[in-house]
Amino acid sequence: MKEYDVIVIGAGTGLGIAFKAQASKLKVALIDKGSIGGTCVNVGCVPSKILIYHADRIADIEEAKKLGIDAKVKRINFRAIMDRMKATIDESRTWMENEIANSKGLDFYNEEARFVDAYTLKVGKETIKGRKIFIASGARTLIPPIKGLSKIAYLTNENLLALREQPESIIIIGGGYIGVEYAHFFAAMGTRVSVVQRQSRLLANEEPEIADHLKDELSKRMDILTNWETVEVWEKKGIYTVMLKNLDTGYEKAVTGTKVLVAAGRISNADLLDVHKTGVETSDANYIKVDDTLLTSKKNIWAIGDAVGRQMFTHAGDMMQRVAWRNATSRKEVSFDFSLVPHAVFTRPQIASLGLTEEQAAKNHEILVGRANYSDVVMGDAMMESESFAKAIVEKKTEKILGFHIIGPEAAILIQEVVNAVARGGDAKSITDNMHIFPALSEIIPETLNNLE
Repeated sequence: MKEYDVIVIGAGTGLGIAFKAQASKLKVALIDKGSIGGTCVNVGCVPSKILIYHADRIADIEEAKKLGIDAKVKRINFRAIMDRMKATIDESRTWMENEIANSKGLDFYNEEARFVDAYTLKVGKETIKGRKIFIASGARTLIPPIKGLSKIAYLTNENLLALREQPESIIIIGGGYIGVEYAHFFAAMGTRVSVVQRQSRLLANEEPEIADHLKDELSKRMDILTNWETVEVWEKKGIYTVMLKNLDTGYEKAVTGTKVLVAAGRISNADLLDVHKTGVETSDANYIKVDDTLLTSKKNIWAIGDAVGRQMFTHAGDMMQRVAWRNATSRKEVSFDFSLVPHAVFTRPQIASLGLTEEQAAKNHEILVGRANYSDVVMGDAMMESESFAKAIVEKKTEKILGFHIIGPEAAILIQEVVNAVARGGDAKSITDNMHIFPALSEIIPETLNNLE
């Protein structure tokens, strides 16, 4: 049996820990049956955002008419866009593979792994043991138990990246962030898009005003069906039929398309590891439970990234690996604050959020709420962004920022000022008392906080 100082399960978020351990002259095992780089690099945020960048440029051209600019998209080379995305991913993965191959003291196992006991794993034909173990096993696509789904060639966020020809039409089952981002991409390409959402709103965890505005905007470009359940799917001569049932009325109807994309959520990979043999506690959804230091219920076993099922974003996972490594190697522990994790949804319009919604904040706080439209500031008005807006939720007594939500151009960039202020313990005045460049779009942030009531 080989013994290691550190075993890392997962070469996505876990890659940073493996390199830190190797740089510390420790004997390290890195395990991953999939592609180096994990979900984000290979089938998640990196390829999707490369594709969406093209969609954004197309949307810019098509929306230029409101500014008095008559511009048209003459041709879209779908295959070239997909090829560029694949080349970028291949280059990134190759670089990481070379880094691993050239790292002394790091053994890479491109094998499936299962726990034998708390600190021992069966990896392929070998058995290895580690003093400290980091689980970064990630998550995979949830395939709902829809009648007929297993009999058709449906797409997921993974295999759609292999498309060579643009679909004429696509039905997207799921109105979460993956569903709405790819809805934006395919609609921009010229594909007829239908989004089916079981819940009453798209992006059900977002501020309701944000979700409602997103639905209004996307409905201009595609068919949005909220509160509809997918009950059956079948294919005939290359046409897919999706039978739906309205959850309010019970009324049934069918929609058709040349492709079906399943984007109904994610499930934990912990079951593939036999984690129950370690004594590590998991939730009902099989995500690994951790404390604020990212330690599991078992000593010297930490879990990070999507494996914990909370704030499943790459930037959160990257910060988790830094916190977990420090706690594994330092006497002074630090905590990971899940409430400080921002996120963005790269649909059109773009969305960015931090912290609580108004409804969540009102349960335990006396609050003030501020709102400003993009058009309330000069640059937003110049852009003719009359519907885009930002919303702030602040604790009344302390002016602590409890939540901030933006929908509109550059939302993911604009919110960073709020993220930085909150991370440093700043209140609303820490933003409003500072100068902001006039007439930059960033003025929307203090404008929102100046409208608290």
